[in-house]
Amino acid sequence: MPHQSITVAGVDVFPLCDAVGPMGASIRRPLPEMFPGGCHGESDEWILHFHCYLLRDAAGRTVLVDTGIGPEDSPAASWAPVPGVLGAELARVGVSPEEVDAVVITHLHSDHASGAVIGGTPVFANARHVFQRAEIDAAAEDVLGNVVRPLGERVQVVDGQADVLPGIRVFHTPGHTPGHQVVQVGDLVLTGDVVLHPAQLADPKVPYLYDDDPELATATRMELLERVRAARGMIATAHFAEPFTVLSPA
Repeated sequence: MPHQSITVAGVDVFPLCDAVGPMGASIRRPLPEMFPGGCHGESDEWILHFHCYLLRDAAGRTVLVDTGIGPEDSPAASWAPVPGVLGAELARVGVSPEEVDAVVITHLHSDHASGAVIGGTPVFANARHVFQRAEIDAAAEDVLGNVVRPLGERVQVVDGQADVLPGIRVFHTPGHTPGHQVVQVGDLVLTGDVVLHPAQLADPKVPYLYDDDPELATATRMELLERVRAARGMIATAHFAEPFTVLSPA
C-alpha cells in the first residue's frame, strides 16, 4: 500500500518508495557488523526501504528530495534492488519529472543520486539541483562525470544552511559523507542517511559501518535528534520501513 502524505507548515510531504530489498552480496554484512553495539531485533538481515520525498508548497511549487537507485544499469546496480520506480511514484502523486522545480540531493551515494541523470540526460530537466559544496568537493571523478557535470547549469551549490523555497531549508550535516545535508520543513526533518536504522534512534551513538567519518556522523546524529526531540518534531527517513517517525523528548 502506498505511504500516505502529510502536511507540515503548509507543505504537502509525499513519501515515494523507490524500492525495497536487502543489500547485495558485495557489501552486505550481518546487522551486528553494520551497526555495532546496536539492538537489531531477531533478524540479522537488513531490509532497506529506499524512500525519496516530494514536497509541494501552497503555491504548487515542488521539491524532490533524493532521486533513488535509478535504472537497471545505474551505479547502484552492484548492490541495490534496481530498477527503482521513482517515476511511477511521482506519477502516482500527480507530478511529472518536468514539473519538479528543485531537487535536493542529500548526498552523492548511488542510492540517493542515481535517478538524477539517466543515459547522460538530466531526468528533471527544469529543476535546479541543490548540493552542498563540501559534497561536490569530495566526490569521486566518476560521480562528478555521471551525475554532477551532466546537470550543467542546473547545479546550485550551497554552503551550509540555505533556503530552497520559503519554508523549505537545507542544513549541512556531515559525517556519513563530507557534504551530507538534510531538509527541514516546520518541525519535520528529512534526515537522509544521518539516521539509517531504528537502532540509532534507540542509541544515537551506534555507528554505521559505511559512514565516511563515524565519529563526526555520531556527533551530527546526536545533535540533530536532540534538536528534533526538543521541538517534539518528526523525522522522515530514507531507509526505515515507515517514512515518518515522531520523536518524543528523551
